[in-house]
Amino acid sequence: MKKKIVLFGPGPYFKGGLANYNISLAKAMDALGIWDEVHLVSWTQQYPAIIPRDFADRKSREDKLGGTQVKVHYLTDYNKPSTWSGTVNLIKEIDPQIVVIQWSIALQGLPLGFIVKGLKEKTNAEVLFDLHFVIQKEQSFIDSFFTKFALKHASGFVVHAYKTVEELKEIFPNQKFHVSEIGERVSEIAGSKPVIKLFHPVYDMFKVDPNFDKEKFKAEFGLKKNVFLFFGFIRKYKGLHFCIEAFSKLTEQHKDVSLLIVGESFWKTLDETKWVNIAKKLVFNTAKKILGGGKENETDYNPLALIDQFGLKDNVVVVNDFVPNEEVYKYFQMSDCILLFYEYATPSGVESMAYNFKKPILASKVGHFPETIEDGENGYLANDADVSDMAKTMERFLQFPIPESNMDEMAQKFSWKIYAEAISRPLLK
Repeated sequence: MKKKIVLFGPGPYFKGGLANYNISLAKAMDALGIWDEVHLVSWTQQYPAIIPRDFADRKSREDKLGGTQVKVHYLTDYNKPSTWSGTVNLIKEIDPQIVVIQWSIALQGLPLGFIVKGLKEKTNAEVLFDLHFVIQKEQSFIDSFFTKFALKHASGFVVHAYKTVEELKEIFPNQKFHVSEIGERVSEIAGSKPVIKLFHPVYDMFKVDPNFDKEKFKAEFGLKKNVFLFFGFIRKYKGLHFCIEAFSKLTEQHKDVSLLIVGESFWKTLDETKWVNIAKKLVFNTAKKILGGGKENETDYNPLALIDQFGLKDNVVVVNDFVPNEEVYKYFQMSDCILLFYEYATPSGVESMAYNFKKPILASKVGHFPETIEDGENGYLANDADVSDMAKTMERFLQFPIPESNMDEMAQKFSWKIYAEAISRPLLK
């Protein structure tokens, strides 16, 4: 019998960290050499059609799965339930031993719940949810419902932090869990569901350019001696507002510093002058008010306005756009460290990219960061939501820079090979 694995989540058509993650996992499974077939089953539409955002990667030019034998299937449309059953039938036809589903937002619990339930009824596959979070900040009733609806059907889970294990226990207080850090699992241990505790692996799709002229590019961008980098989608939970305010405090004592902000405003990807996009935003915001349980609406989040407010135009450089994969290297290589002053944290793709480029990390003490960042070794930690302490942490980095060589151990420890091997271990009978 052929050994097959299915990885469900966004494929190369999509942009963002989760697509990069799923692609990297597929490449790692393919490289292991133990799977006869690796299939990536992807969404065609990940969210309800009313969401006012473009999720397609229209800029990257490289073949993200080039050189592999991974088979990609674009099928699942959030807005077409017929494709949910079609997804079940496709996976049944593939007949894999393991299905790994990427979980990053409760909203997807509706189609994923139907899909996983169908897989449990129609296949013998072990269905694992790869959890990038469990409980969202200010989770509403509908979020909680969708989360339970999908995850209750899983055979087991993959998590990147012990905090996520605790969140699983909170969501399912009557369920026992058996946690392993090496992937060892049994289908049932006294009624327990297996949890594979791993990490967010270090991306290998972003290549360092050994010939990169750092000083030349810094001059072209107008950057000063010391460069702090904020990279990735601009969303409120990622704390760019903290970064800018803390940086403004730092500039009171240091004039040779720059803040480089590189990333697309998450909710500013559509032409807001078109009536169809205006209507989408209106409907979406109304739905958020009704179903969001009082959650803050971040569609108007605009931390870049703080640059003028704090008078930082001479010290801040902004590239407010999506960066294709093949151009990522230059922003990391021209920077000295990465800022992750998050409000709350799920395992971060930007943290993984920092290890890839051997860049120290300055992060807030939230989520998994205290598990992966050893203060003074591979980065520095600041108190949660404490802008003054964040500024002091940036000051510490200037006074006591962390050698890039310190990042090598983390890159080796958090490899995709180790990650893929753990998930690929067969169930013990």
